[in-house]
Amino acid sequence: QVQLVESGGGLVQAGGSLRLSCAASGRTLSVYDMGWFRQAPGKEREFVAGIIRGGAATYYADSVKGRFTISRDNPKNTVYLQMNSLKPEDTAVYFCAAASGSWYPRMRSEYDFWGQGTQVTVSS
Repeated sequence: QVQLVESGGGLVQAGGSLRLSCAASGRTLSVYDMGWFRQAPGKEREFVAGIIRGGAATYYADSVKGRFTISRDNPKNTVYLQMNSLKPEDTAVYFCAAASGSWYPRMRSEYDFWGQGTQVTVSS
């Protein structure tokens, strides 16, 4: 079992940047592939970015490719999401999640553990 806690959300103007963090406790993150998802009001939770357990590979949704960067620091048991060139349509609650069994997981059902989320609001 692993517990995940996100932080770093907030209000930012369009074009600005934020860095989200996801801190884990209970078990080392190094055994999990990690992902970031987001959910806007009235919409389904969608995949944003993923990083495999060793950190050698990352993958992104097309909507954020080139603007967001996922990274991980396994000794610190933390995963990050650097978000640049933010747009109003990036406004959502952002969740980090851990997956133990899938190959480059992108679907919500492939992730085993979830944080509570952190709100990101981008004003125009």
